[in-house]
Amino acid sequence: MSTTLPLEPIEKASIDELRALQLKRLRATLAHAYAHSPVYRAKFDAAGVHPDDVKSLQDLAKFPFTTKADLRDSYPFGMFAVPKQHIVRIHASSGTTGKPTVVGYTQNDIDTWATCVARSIRASGARKGDTVHISYGYGLFTGGLGAHYGAEKLGLTVIPFGGGQTERQVQLIQDFQPDIIMVTPSYMLALADEFDRQGVSAKDSSLRIGIFGAEPWTNDMRQVIEKRMGIDAVDIYGLSEVIGPGVANECVETKDGPTIWEDHFYPEIINPDTGEPVADGEWGELVFTSLTKEALPIIRYRTRDLTRLLPGTARTMRRMEKITGRSDDMMIVRGVNVFPSQIEELILRHAALSAHYLCVLSKEGPLDNLTVKVETRQGVSPESSEARAAAQALMHDAKAYIGTSLLVQLCAEGEVERSQGKARRVLDLRKR
Repeated sequence: MSTTLPLEPIEKASIDELRALQLKRLRATLAHAYAHSPVYRAKFDAAGVHPDDVKSLQDLAKFPFTTKADLRDSYPFGMFAVPKQHIVRIHASSGTTGKPTVVGYTQNDIDTWATCVARSIRASGARKGDTVHISYGYGLFTGGLGAHYGAEKLGLTVIPFGGGQTERQVQLIQDFQPDIIMVTPSYMLALADEFDRQGVSAKDSSLRIGIFGAEPWTNDMRQVIEKRMGIDAVDIYGLSEVIGPGVANECVETKDGPTIWEDHFYPEIINPDTGEPVADGEWGELVFTSLTKEALPIIRYRTRDLTRLLPGTARTMRRMEKITGRSDDMMIVRGVNVFPSQIEELILRHAALSAHYLCVLSKEGPLDNLTVKVETRQGVSPESSEARAAAQALMHDAKAYIGTSLLVQLCAEGEVERSQGKARRVLDLRKR
């Protein structure tokens, strides 16, 4: 019996069919937002636009952006577009930089979300009968429950472990023999370290696929994870304001950037400075408009993620270049724009260094300083000549390829704080 899970017809529909569906759903979404969300009605009126103005997909560019500030200003439920009694679930961000952003879901929204995550897991290479170990956090964070409902919708067996308890996670992976793990890439490395600590070969585990998201990660990181774990590592993309994980996902047969599920989410790329749309293929900030959400329709949401749109390959729908940076995690060091992903790419060139690192920004008089705390690989002492040579080479590479000077602080294994959720890559001491 075949173990293949069939595609939905829309995943292979023609471009014309897809665009016609998008326009129909876009017009309905704008009308729903205008009629039922006082926040959107006020925003549209202030911008002098009306849902009836949309005759083509390009007309969406006339409408105002939505930002995280809009959701925080309307905290907690001010942007909902359905009565409270129609809300079946509420999620929220951590709120570490202010009030949390709150999102609500109708039952139809939950079903749509589960469908998108199921599609994502299938695109990652899931087969009938697979078991999924979920290490994303459960609770108000959308990762755990989003992955959970999607895996169940696909008919897979779910191990709802959540975050933390690294030693026990590795033990249960050995005992329960899951085929797929869904987790942040940084925590996958922590699990790989725990396999090593227990003297167990990670490559010999039952895991076949890793579906990684919730933080930017590079193709170099993919290679490290695949080499250490012996799995296919694919990228899942999403954010709670748009729906949660499952907005886009890489297809395992190509691994060439996440395919956007365009029947539910309409993407744009804009110049982050001017807000003007740019053509497909050009780099800029990713903006999303939901096409099927009821409780919280989201119109032109500025994600702050930097990428570009590319033609579809494994599916008709467009892909986006793998997200490796955000406009709001960019460090400006003595006038040079630096992203953590650039540092990570350089670190992973050196065999003596591991992928556990932290960028620390400080100030010496009027000048900014960047220090990269990076662990050496297992079995390599920070005091060794091999490690010191790698540190010197990393400083040289940063100057040559990024254009900034930095210091390297070599750390022993375990000295860089491990994250059980999203990895913290930047510590800015300049504001303290």
